[in-house]
Amino acid sequence: MEYVLYIGRRLLAAIPVLLGTTVIVFFMIHLVPGDPAVTLLGTHATPATVAALHQQLGLDQPLWRQYLDFLGRLLRGDLGHSFFYQVSVTSLVLGRLSATLWLIIVGALFSVVISVPLAAWAASRRNSVADHVIRAVPLLGLGMPAFWLGIMLILVFALKLGLFPVSGYGTSFAEHVQGIILPALTVALALTPILIRSLRTSMINVLGSDYITTARAKGIGTGRVIVGHALRNAAVSSVTVLGVNIAYLVGSTLVVERVFSLPGIGTQMIDAIFNRDFPVVQGVTMFFAVMVVAVNLLTDVAHASLDPRVRLS
Repeated sequence: MEYVLYIGRRLLAAIPVLLGTTVIVFFMIHLVPGDPAVTLLGTHATPATVAALHQQLGLDQPLWRQYLDFLGRLLRGDLGHSFFYQVSVTSLVLGRLSATLWLIIVGALFSVVISVPLAAWAASRRNSVADHVIRAVPLLGLGMPAFWLGIMLILVFALKLGLFPVSGYGTSFAEHVQGIILPALTVALALTPILIRSLRTSMINVLGSDYITTARAKGIGTGRVIVGHALRNAAVSSVTVLGVNIAYLVGSTLVVERVFSLPGIGTQMIDAIFNRDFPVVQGVTMFFAVMVVAVNLLTDVAHASLDPRVRLS
């Protein structure tokens, strides 16, 4: 019962966050220079045609009225109509959402696959050469901009070795898998150093616990102690670190999608900004906000599952 109540409290806490996001998204977008009506009309823009298009799009209304209309549509599940593409924003975003979701999921999976064995290796050999190398080398990836790291991966693995496509996402499942590996690896390399340091520190603390000493005294092998005892308990704090950084990576995928020409909602948002397509920018931003809230909620639920003291506090 406490578990259900905990999830309910977390869901209620997400409501004001999403409401505040709608306010920030709507009013910040209208501070961007440029008139969407002028952008759409192009060379045919005259004061009369611009005024007529403003009235047609509802841009002649006060901002507070436009916001209430936006919020009312949002509560009905309607993200509006794209100025530039002349289709519903919901269908436009849903058509590109899968590429972004796969990028985040595969990137997070790669980061875990890379970080867990390296962190366990470093913690079990504290202050050794291997420990120092494992802590130092991944930091290079953390200090490199995502776009530069992506370009380097393209040069090595796509152009020189020919193992992966230079850009694009393909049309079949096999092409999707092949096209998502380099972008996901770019995302993972930015997250791996943080996970390694967090998990290593937690494992060192756990390995010094009395129950680990008892397990070793009973003759349990080192590998079983690390995997079955230390890693499981050390993962509790690292789950929160992973969730927070995945939520951060949700927004940072815009750059990665652009570098690898992935047809995700990040690329869609950049195009919409250049086209002054306010409804699309607002819709994509709200999708990103919901994804961040969902990741944080799943992180809290996972943390509460691993540590019952969280949901009882």
